[in-house]
Amino acid sequence: MLFRLKNFGRFLHQRNSVVSRQVSTACGVGDVTLPISTGFTVEQALTKWGARFQVAGVPEPHLSSEYIISHVLGHKTLNSLSRKGLTQMLSQAQLDRIWKLCHKRLTRMPVQYVIEEWDFRDITLKMKPPVFIPRPETEELVGLILADLKDCGIASEDMDTLSFLEVGCGSGAISLSLLHSLTQVRGMALDQSAEAVALTRENALSLGLHDRLKVSQVDVMRDADWLLRTCNPVEVLVSNPPYLFTEDLDSLEPEVKRFEDHAALDGGEEGMCVIDQILALAPRLLTDNG
Repeated sequence: MLFRLKNFGRFLHQRNSVVSRQVSTACGVGDVTLPISTGFTVEQALTKWGARFQVAGVPEPHLSSEYIISHVLGHKTLNSLSRKGLTQMLSQAQLDRIWKLCHKRLTRMPVQYVIEEWDFRDITLKMKPPVFIPRPETEELVGLILADLKDCGIASEDMDTLSFLEVGCGSGAISLSLLHSLTQVRGMALDQSAEAVALTRENALSLGLHDRLKVSQVDVMRDADWLLRTCNPVEVLVSNPPYLFTEDLDSLEPEVKRFEDHAALDGGEEGMCVIDQILALAPRLLTDNG
């Protein structure tokens, strides 16, 4: 079952969109003059930084402010705070931390890198530049994979022999989400980026999934022979490959262009070089029933 490529058209025009949950940008507009002082409540800080981001042209400015301030307070969002919680005074240390993180947003650093973590389905992943940030559409992809496996009628007793291979793992979002949902399955994750491999391993360890995932630094374009010799055939081959035309990279949003790994985006002159390579290798990477 060659997921992601099977559903490629559905995600093609969505991957680089900025959506509410992603909140990926902040504009750099020179010095921020918002004072660091005691006397700010949570609500006042939210309002002031939201206004500053709005003046700076930051998309979804108030949501950007909320993510950062929530993180400093130790929350995912501020929904869990009561009215009393919103009116609590922030400490000087909290104000300093908020100021520092908001400054990063003003360089157009994605909020995922700013707060150094992001929720993906039902797991929380550590995030570090330049490793590609998983998009909400990738969560849908995992849902499709799980649904397709269910539709195939694989019995639970057969799950302990089921294996998958992910090409281009990035932060490990797809592989680790699959392992979290399918507790008997094992997988192998590959990426050409040393930073991505290191981050996937770190996330696997923090989630307690490292014993079921082998992570290797492999460039599928250059190391195909090694991959075919080393990797046993798998039942599931999954990838969220780069597909952008090389010439389009210069027109990407600054938060993507400046901070994320271009190799995770660049699909070559026609956007298909990595996809074509995966399709060519698929018959030898998959089992007969894969």
